[in-house]
Amino acid sequence: MKVSVDCDIRMSLDKVSSQMRRNYSESLRELNLYVGQDNLLSRLWLGDGITQMQLCEHLKCEPPTVTNMVKSLEQNGFIYRKRDKEDARVMRIYLTDKGKDLEEPVRMKWNEHQEKLLQSISAEERLILRDLIKRMEKNLS
Repeated sequence: MKVSVDCDIRMSLDKVSSQMRRNYSESLRELNLYVGQDNLLSRLWLGDGITQMQLCEHLKCEPPTVTNMVKSLEQNGFIYRKRDKEDARVMRIYLTDKGKDLEEPVRMKWNEHQEKLLQSISAEERLILRDLIKRMEKNLS
């Protein structure tokens, strides 16, 4: 049976995505993090003191998923929750010093993995690849 080009592309994308996630996940474990928690922290590195609902919107995750991530990150001492001064029903999430210190190591790991992925691809090809991936992403939305 001959595999079509479209099927081959999809299978290759699946393989690349799966391997990248596995490699990156192993790398994050060295920092006591899991995939997804880095995205939550990266939002807080832009400015903390936001609510869990704002994190849900940013991460495009359901509230229980974000709640579990927040609990885990809080247990590891990377973040803390504090009641809003104006509305005691609202909890805001802040980085601890330990959480702030993770920014550079996480960015370094992300860059290492991205560079490994793209090492044999020229600058011009990277621009084309970025355009193609953005178009695929748009097709799916």
